[in-house]
Amino acid sequence: MSERAEKVLRLAELAKQLRLDALDMALAAGSGGSHVGGSLSCVEILAVLYGEILHFDVKNPLDPNRDRFLPSKNHCVLAHIPALAAAGFFPREEILQFQKDGGRLTGYPRRPEIGLEYSGGSLGMALSVGIGMALAAQEEKRPSQIYVLLGDGELNEGSVWEAFMSAAHYGLENLTAVIDRNRLSYDGDTETVMGLECLNAKLSSFGWHVSQCDGHDIWALLEAFQDTKAGRPHAILAETVKGKGVSFAEHRPEWHHHRLSQEEYDRARKEVLGETL
Repeated sequence: MSERAEKVLRLAELAKQLRLDALDMALAAGSGGSHVGGSLSCVEILAVLYGEILHFDVKNPLDPNRDRFLPSKNHCVLAHIPALAAAGFFPREEILQFQKDGGRLTGYPRRPEIGLEYSGGSLGMALSVGIGMALAAQEEKRPSQIYVLLGDGELNEGSVWEAFMSAAHYGLENLTAVIDRNRLSYDGDTETVMGLECLNAKLSSFGWHVSQCDGHDIWALLEAFQDTKAGRPHAILAETVKGKGVSFAEHRPEWHHHRLSQEEYDRARKEVLGETL
């Protein structure tokens, strides 16, 4: 098996495990429900980031030279927290303490010591925070790369476009914004709510270097992350499917936040594992 094939297989297996863990967390969340659809759409993105791209040391999590990952769409915790567990920041068993009293893994936590660099909630904020981190790294001549994951629905926020403008102005080549382009927001289809196209041309006109790829294709994502340009911030438009991997959740806006039943969990788990229903 080629090195490329081995890498893709390893990351695909990680993505499968993250989906299974996300389902476990959603079931454990109980009657309060959880953000299922938008977590499943970014699983491969997080698998590639934590499995290959990000530089960090779980034994020295506050290393000033570490890369930073900021989930601006911080409701993707069902995928993000399992990615941190898989990377070794804390035991996998702890993910089932999500939103439990006394636990570390609340809905929108900031705990850099376990890899959680940013506490969100309100959308449209993390890119500006990432710009501050990228500027600081440049000023201090640190090798840190800053990665921000945005949902396409949050691009309705004006603060995001101010940040896009600022990042290009400062030539932040150490900043990458990944846009989870699943075309669904809490309010419905993004193009109906507030049309974003042509997003590639808009970002390019703001001075960003733009890559576009299938956000569920491991190799395409790896290539996109490497497609950088000196002196310019990097945007990756990752075309994804909300609810990816669970057929009855795909393209369904009502799965943005959903209470997962035992029956749905059992069916979804079989689909992710590729078992016959």
